[in-house]
Amino acid sequence: MPTIKMEGIGETSCNVGRRLVLCVEDAGVDILHRCGGNARCTTCRVEIVEGEAGPMPEPERERLSRVEDLAPNTRLSCQVQVRDDLTIRVLRRLRDNPEMSDAGPRPIEWPEDGPLAPE
Repeated sequence: MPTIKMEGIGETSCNVGRRLVLCVEDAGVDILHRCGGNARCTTCRVEIVEGEAGPMPEPERERLSRVEDLAPNTRLSCQVQVRDDLTIRVLRRLRDNPEMSDAGPRPIEWPEDGPLAPE
């Protein structure tokens, strides 16, 4: 079972194939995910500090291409299917955005052998 280390927060374990955003949220971190895991916003973005986050699906690539000044290791955690240990930096949290009432609708679970991005 892969370990997800979150800089300045702690660490958690995550089932292989699970969405990274759900692993982070279920560890008690108030990560934003305003579009519900559909690669339509960028609120769930993280920086991959260490480890391999896997291939970037086209919806994620397209959405991130419209954001300026992103670090090259930025990913949408809703599109990362965990396969290996990762160290990440969570960039957007509810506690830092008091104008928002909640983190967003919970993304759906993918099966362990699920797609790299939802259909």
